[in-house]
Amino acid sequence: MNGKDTTGRDVEARIIRLKLVDGTLVNGQINIKRDKGYDRLSDLITNNSEPFLVMYNVTAHPGHIDNPIHYKTLFINKIHIIWAEPDEEQR
Repeated sequence: MNGKDTTGRDVEARIIRLKLVDGTLVNGQINIKRDKGYDRLSDLITNNSEPFLVMYNVTAHPGHIDNPIHYKTLFINKIHIIWAEPDEEQR
């Protein structure tokens, strides 16, 4: 999904993985070009102007549930993120 959204901003999708404080593992996509001047996952995670990370096409694997949960869009509060990594195989 590369191109422009309806507001005219550049969109560059990246697949990432997160682990949350409750042990949930999350896989999904982010728009790496969400903010001007930001082009790395660490830029989005450490940016304090927005407290939430917006993900789409998400699969969450909570530790207490056998089957993963799928979300079209998911807003994750950054204070709940233990670690985040890009999917290096997409390059």
